[in-house]
Amino acid sequence: MNKTIGMVAHVDAGKTTLLEQILYSTSSIKKAGRVDNKNTFLDYHSIEKERGITVFSDQAITNYNNCTYQLVDTPGHIDFSTEMERSIRILDYAVIIISAVEGIEGHTETVWQLLKKYQIPTFFFINKLDRVGSNFENVINEIRNTFTQDIIILSHITEDGNINYSLDNPSRDIIELIAEYDEVIMEKYVEDEDIKPTEIYQAIKKFFNNNSIYPCLSGIALKSIGIDKLMKSIDLLTLSKYDNTKDEPLSGTVYKIRHDSHGNKLTYIKLYTGTVNVKDSITHKDKSTEKINELRIYNGTNYDISKKAYAGQLIAVTGLNASYVGEGIGDFDDYNEYTLIPTLKSKVLYDSFENPKEILKIFTILTEENPSLDVEWVEEIKEIHIKVMGTIQLEVLTYIIQERFGKSITFGVPEVLYKETIAYKTHGFGHFEPLKHYAEVEFDIEPASRNSKISFSSTCHVDVLHTRWQRMCEKNIADACKKGILTGSPLTDINITLTTGKSHIKHTSGGDFRQATFRAIRQGIEKVDNILLEPFYSFKIKVVNHLSGRVMSDITKMHGVFEPPITNNNQVIITGRVPVSTAMNYPSTLASFSSGKGSISLIFDGYDICHNTDQVIKRIGYNKNIDIEYTSTSIFCSHGKAYTVEGNSIT
Repeated sequence: MNKTIGMVAHVDAGKTTLLEQILYSTSSIKKAGRVDNKNTFLDYHSIEKERGITVFSDQAITNYNNCTYQLVDTPGHIDFSTEMERSIRILDYAVIIISAVEGIEGHTETVWQLLKKYQIPTFFFINKLDRVGSNFENVINEIRNTFTQDIIILSHITEDGNINYSLDNPSRDIIELIAEYDEVIMEKYVEDEDIKPTEIYQAIKKFFNNNSIYPCLSGIALKSIGIDKLMKSIDLLTLSKYDNTKDEPLSGTVYKIRHDSHGNKLTYIKLYTGTVNVKDSITHKDKSTEKINELRIYNGTNYDISKKAYAGQLIAVTGLNASYVGEGIGDFDDYNEYTLIPTLKSKVLYDSFENPKEILKIFTILTEENPSLDVEWVEEIKEIHIKVMGTIQLEVLTYIIQERFGKSITFGVPEVLYKETIAYKTHGFGHFEPLKHYAEVEFDIEPASRNSKISFSSTCHVDVLHTRWQRMCEKNIADACKKGILTGSPLTDINITLTTGKSHIKHTSGGDFRQATFRAIRQGIEKVDNILLEPFYSFKIKVVNHLSGRVMSDITKMHGVFEPPITNNNQVIITGRVPVSTAMNYPSTLASFSSGKGSISLIFDGYDICHNTDQVIKRIGYNKNIDIEYTSTSIFCSHGKAYTVEGNSIT
């Protein structure tokens, strides 16, 4: 049986230490390492040892009670949360580790939202109960008030230092709690009938697996206290969701791309159904086919070569050079609807003697491994741009590029990633007819709801424009919308409908409809008012009472909004929404004036109208009239000669 369990937490909650102790207690490693000693099993990358944080998601394998557990260690720092989300997608279960001292922190809330989105049954583990300032009850109340009321405490440390474990001998409180969920237990409880411990844990198991209840355990990971109870609970309450006795078609998902020390591309796949063998052919979504050359089962840096893999396993294969993160294998669909996306971009800086193509090649490899980087060569200004989550990520990238590729690079100051949309419905026309070319298209372009991205549809009959050419229009919509007219930022939140088009039986080629599509989109948006959008954070700030006025004043200055503050004992909780551009450096400001005692959670909350549109447009200085690739000018042909008509002259 294979089960994939993810360890997720805010940085410094003790996640890596907990994982280390699980591996040690199950005899998977001979000695438990420590983060401060830089010798843990999974934080083996030099940058992770140097900084003492998890940067890359990795897996370890352990066996417990005749079951194989694939334990996934995920990054706990917000700058590497895109890597964390890609890992969460392939989990069967998760353990959220929370420090009993700091309680729920910013990244913990992000993790919880993602686990809810992907419907991952989740355990809570309250750690560091030996630390000064630890408070088990406070954390329990925080979980109930912030995350869910549906928690069940399965273990806690008693005053004498022992672990009280509820599944061995369920207390009356546990029975009463489960009776609220289970009618059979409720009936027995009301009738004062005997209820066996097995009935209780089977009921917990049922409601845990359908995300109705969340078991909570506690301990001290560094001292290996509570580890055995956590593993026992995981073993008792989890299910193997994969049936290898059935002859099912292959399905899986690519969740990670890496390159080994020899430059071989490694495609990491979570198998959901079926089996896969070495030398099997894999058909990609574009119908191309490649063979698996080697099949590896990774355990930290080590791996075993296998000839066959089964449903439920995490594998790495070589030979799939056309694979990409999010690719669906077999019957599984592609996935790219990630919640966490970068809101900043940065310019890559390198020495003048370096070949830009070589630097671009490096970032192309890194983007293949981390698609959120989305490297771009900006031809007009001969610069390489990437998208990032924050400055710590840039520091790590600098280190990685030096270590892996031997290149010394730095980055420009991160800038906010803006987007653009339209205020009203418009109609776009594009005609492309140089000599021996021909394509014409028309689109209705309508504003859509905020953060709905771009949709495409067609009302054009196939008798008017062949399906082949309609598909070519759709294929090029994404590229045609990469630049708006205000700042050259990508278009978003629009519905595009192909209404009509024309082709020529002799002169039309696929590239012609790309040109016509670009012109039609640009011509349409130039006819209406455009809106500049900026990214926003939703925030939660906790400070002592006397600092609440300062915080609310700061939020107002940052052009944010907030809900009425909530007072809890001597603390005030303030929630709201604020532009990324004004708040990205606020965590350090808060830490400074609160002497490190204030906490802040910043979670990407989509795009909305920019608070300082005029200033941004002036600062960026984009001139739509000199952008040759994104022009609204149509090209016609008469008597063998091509001539142009500007978009604003076409009605």
